[in-house]
Amino acid sequence: MVDRDHPYRRATFMLSVASLSQLPDDEGAEVAIVGRSNAGKSSAINTITGINSLARTSKTPGRTQQINFFEIADGCRLADLPGYGYAKVPLSTKQKWMKLIEDYFQTRQSLKGLIIVMDCRRPLQELDTQLLSWCCAANMPAHLLLTKADKLSRGAAGNTLQAVRRDVARRFNPDNDQEISVQLFSSLKKTGIEEAHVSLDSWLKPG
Repeated sequence: MVDRDHPYRRATFMLSVASLSQLPDDEGAEVAIVGRSNAGKSSAINTITGINSLARTSKTPGRTQQINFFEIADGCRLADLPGYGYAKVPLSTKQKWMKLIEDYFQTRQSLKGLIIVMDCRRPLQELDTQLLSWCCAANMPAHLLLTKADKLSRGAAGNTLQAVRRDVARRFNPDNDQEISVQLFSSLKKTGIEEAHVSLDSWLKPG
């Protein structure tokens, strides 16, 4: 559980944007949370902040169609990006989302790191690895949140964690100079919250 006095409990919704021109001022520190539409991204945001209704959750993947910003503290923000890869929407809509995400990544100076949400039963799919390749090219640190860990036995979850860490080290950390970390997470069981906070704290440094 997230302590009542924890900085992330102060998170508040700022705004939703559908174009770069609508983005908040490019200053301070910002962490983007991104992942496949069915990976449990909204639930992860709610669990990390301890605010159940902060990010909308839906049984229909792909509900987030804009970038939603949440303020943690003055100059510290989370950016919830549209989910990718699964949503049952027209191709033109998917292309619009991906263009928005791509432009955001390439232009946002206050972006300090990425939380990449993946279902632990289906990690490192094609779009995930494309995003990690971009992180390496841009020297952008990333933290992989392997969600729904409660769906696996403890042993299977541990094996998946180690396998993903090895794969990431082999494919994206050949010289150990790119910051890509990996953890297990469960919104249902409320596990992995403190570890996620450590990564966020290193980028946002909330008061």
